[in-house]
Amino acid sequence: MVAPTRPVVIVDKKPWVPERQEIIWINCNPQSGNEMRDLHPFLVLSPRIFNERTSLVIGLPMTTAEYNADNPFAVVVGNARGKKNEKTSYVLCHQPKSFDWRCRKASPHPLKHLSDHLFAEVCARLNQIVQLA
Repeated sequence: MVAPTRPVVIVDKKPWVPERQEIIWINCNPQSGNEMRDLHPFLVLSPRIFNERTSLVIGLPMTTAEYNADNPFAVVVGNARGKKNEKTSYVLCHQPKSFDWRCRKASPHPLKHLSDHLFAEVCARLNQIVQLA
């Protein structure tokens, strides 16, 4: 008697692509002047389909620099846990950027994504600057 064969299951696991509202790690180097440099969290504004087709991601950098507490275009989005203490985390709405996320080897951030409420606040603050809507 021949043992029955088990069906082969093919898992269609698509490669990771950043999605709108996701927080990712991105290397901002090279930089010029006062631009942000090195590895930083980055809030994705562009939709997944755009990011996948172009290899670009449009978004806003995030930081824990304390001088942003008085910045009217920085949105407080919570606390970033460090080794020594927790610091306030800000999305910098006045610094929209685009990066080639594949070349810069972007990766998912442990925070995963911004809540709907905070994402709406970030978009409203950005719109104060660019006045698209």
